Amino acid sequence: MPFYEVAHTVALTDDQKDALAAAITEVHSSRFTVPRMFINVVFTNTFSVPTYTGGKRTTVSNRIVARVRRGSRSREDFNSLCSDIRAAWANIVHPEYSADQSPPPELELRAVFITGELLAGMKCEFHVPVAGAELEWAKENYNEFQKRAARGDEDFIGLVEQIDEWLHKSG
Repeated sequence: MPFYEVAHTVALTDDQKDALAAAITEVHSSRFTVPRMFINVVFTNTFSVPTYTGGKRTTVSNRIVARVRRGSRSREDFNSLCSDIRAAWANIVHPEYSADQSPPPELELRAVFITGELLAGMKCEFHVPVAGAELEWAKENYNEFQKRAARGDEDFIGLVEQIDEWLHKSG
């Protein structure tokens, strides 16, 4: 499932990390109809990690690397995802700078890279659905998800709520 690594040299507060993780999750989930509970976001402060750009050491290297499944999604879909993530970063990390006023390099999200292809996987004992077939997969496993939600599993409570929203929207 989607795995986002946020490597930052700028000091992020816990509130900023929470907001970024929520924004990345919402952007990916809503764009590709992926259950939020399958989207993972990890933060690593890389300020003291030797980083090089163009062969030269740098201390300015805020970046997000995502490993995702392509499915039928186009390059334009992923370019839009990059833009949405960059906008979320700007709104959360340096909201005081307007669109026509660049932030200092140490605050800027310098790169968003989306890579990979998940060949297979499992989350909470369920096999990962084929990219683009999440709704069908959700319908097939819905009864089991409801059982886990009824036992109080917070992830599945949220998943059942999200599936109910999807089913309501799709008619």
